[in-house]
Amino acid sequence: MPTVLREDGFEFMLYTHDHDVHVHKAGKEVVINLSNENTPVSIREVVRMSKKGTRKAVSIAQKYQAYLLEKWREIHG
Repeated sequence: MPTVLREDGFEFMLYTHDHDVHVHKAGKEVVINLSNENTPVSIREVVRMSKKGTRKAVSIAQKYQAYLLEKWREIHG
């Protein structure tokens, strides 16, 4: 699970077994579905992340969606 992006203390990791990005900060996690370039990202799961932290993670994921999808394609072929 490589870390492909770091911003504002959040680490964005791509796992090899799914199409989501796992966002970690301070031992908390939110799993965000990347969808595709024509569809906004969406939350799949929140693990102890605050609402404020979740909103920030989703905002960053949306901002970098194209980049994260590119990295996902590099990893998954």
